[in-house]
Amino acid sequence: MWSARTRWELSENPLSQALARRRAAGAPLLDLTETNPTRAGLVAPADVLALLGHARSSDYSPEPFGLPEARAAAAAEFARHGGPVDVDRVFLTASTSEAYAWLFKLLCDPGDRVLVPRPSYPLFEYLARLESVEVDRYPLAYDGSWHLLASAVEAALTPRTRAVVVVHPNNPTGSCLKRDEAAALHELCAARGVAIVSDEVFADYTFGPDPRRAGSFAADGPALAFAMGGLSKACALPQLKLAWTAVAGPAALREPALARLEVIADTYLSAGTPVQRALPELLARREALAAPVRARVVRNLETLRAAMAQAPEATVLAVEGGWCAVLRVPATVSEEQRALRLLEREGVLIHPGFFFDFESEAFLVVSLLTPADTFAAGAAALARDSVL
Repeated sequence: MWSARTRWELSENPLSQALARRRAAGAPLLDLTETNPTRAGLVAPADVLALLGHARSSDYSPEPFGLPEARAAAAAEFARHGGPVDVDRVFLTASTSEAYAWLFKLLCDPGDRVLVPRPSYPLFEYLARLESVEVDRYPLAYDGSWHLLASAVEAALTPRTRAVVVVHPNNPTGSCLKRDEAAALHELCAARGVAIVSDEVFADYTFGPDPRRAGSFAADGPALAFAMGGLSKACALPQLKLAWTAVAGPAALREPALARLEVIADTYLSAGTPVQRALPELLARREALAAPVRARVVRNLETLRAAMAQAPEATVLAVEGGWCAVLRVPATVSEEQRALRLLEREGVLIHPGFFFDFESEAFLVVSLLTPADTFAAGAAALARDSVL
């Protein structure tokens, strides 16, 4: 009866089972996995949501790519990150997940393949499978900082690879592509006829300037490229559900991509009118909305580094941006065993590295969005456990 696209393993893993037991017992919990700002005490002022009551929101004027004024505001976002783009190359979706789905529809036939980074967020396999697309992986290299190696991407390409996904900054590593890495990727993908899909939702959360850092893939290059952003991270407003994608590259590829995407967009018309009407004003307040998130993330990263300095057996890996941090801990027990031990002994919930497809053990991932007091207590417990 069921589609093969939904043939997932739906049983709970041991960590989820242990968490459910703890919650059922009413036991205290230090949750270092929360990445939803609305649940981490980072709620937008009430007048921000009042912007949804735009006088013109009652008028439904369907535009396949989104309302012009909203697309213009999104285009300006790409320009801030070094990707000047014409508004006619920008389209809106309800989320970046939906944008991935549209791009997989555009680029792939059933059974085609996309390359995604390892480690990275575990959503890609679900998004691809729902479009009858297969996922392959290329490794990010770590030598004190993270790198994308074009040679590793090339080794992972197959005759059916249609796109290479980059996450810039990456989730959970917080790593950013460098200019030379982006240039090498562009050249490789152009030569092999493969598109680049760049997820740039964390672009506003880098830790200081870096002249080596690549700009947005919304800027034209030799390969067909798609760059994505959204309200969920830019303004810490995941509940408003709006994302934007820019199409870049040679006109011979860009123009037919836009023509096909317009049909896909017209088929769904998913972005809501009120949030589109509000987008220019929301983005005008971006700095004020993002500032508390940025302050929280920076403070918690400092707290984590200070706590883990008491546990020389563990290392906080280099991080350039985003909302997460990665710890490398002694492999005296498995990641799952350590996560379970932390939960059961200390009441601390963390993500084991295998949730994010790390190639080897032992890594732990924590959210820097956690309220500061909770994070400090959890970091101290992580330091204590890391000497075991």
